[in-house]
Amino acid sequence: MSALVLVVVGVLTGLTTVVFGFGGGFVTVPVIVWVDAAAGPAAATVAVATSSLVMVVNAVVATAATPRPVLRRLRGTAPLLVLLGTGGLGGAVAACSAPARLIHWGFVVYLAVTVVDGLARPGFLRPAPAAAAAAGRRAFAVPAASGLPIGAVAAFLGVGGSVMTVPLLRRSGLPMGVTAALANPLTACVSAPACAVFLATAQGADTRALVSAFGSVDLGAAALLLLGALPVVVLLRRRPLRIADRLHAGGYLALLCLVLTAMLVRTP
Repeated sequence: MSALVLVVVGVLTGLTTVVFGFGGGFVTVPVIVWVDAAAGPAAATVAVATSSLVMVVNAVVATAATPRPVLRRLRGTAPLLVLLGTGGLGGAVAACSAPARLIHWGFVVYLAVTVVDGLARPGFLRPAPAAAAAAGRRAFAVPAASGLPIGAVAAFLGVGGSVMTVPLLRRSGLPMGVTAALANPLTACVSAPACAVFLATAQGADTRALVSAFGSVDLGAAALLLLGALPVVVLLRRRPLRIADRLHAGGYLALLCLVLTAMLVRTP
């Protein structure tokens, strides 16, 4: 039953990768915590580690299929990408030895803050016309200096960075479709070094109860998630969904609320 659940959730992660730029982190972490409950207190670390592998694969595939004109918006962002990766490396190292409750509640708090911010502050559900007009002229909306903290927090919590970068890109006036597409390469930069750390070490995570564990990563769970996700990513990049921009933004916040509820129900 858990294998079927993981494949179905993989389909959902593929959908969220393309539509929202998540890469799968917010969807996979609660599910892996449940599936790998046998790991006890280490389940949260395993979930973050496994999520990092799923996210990097999803994000790389989605980025490769993104139209070149959209990716050209990333020109001049090399310092940001390097700092995202550096922060991701540090966050992953910290997550390997962090208490499970800290990761869990950090995830919950960050989700709650993001949802409240998206609802309370103008510019997310409906970007201001002036911001939309300026979006094509200004520098990239995510400052290079923010790469380090974004990468560190994202890797520590297993969220890939999209929940931080999507609101920033959105408030710069970009439509949700472009915002989600640009979030994928940023997620890949955070997740790749974090994934390498998690694969190389099981420090702080007792994975002996997990048959398919490698380092802190549950490779079996990751494979099932990717089995469901990758066909969806390829299909939706070839045949994009047409979603009204405000509905697209509302769906982003609604999904965060759903995941927040799941994490509160599964309180360690």
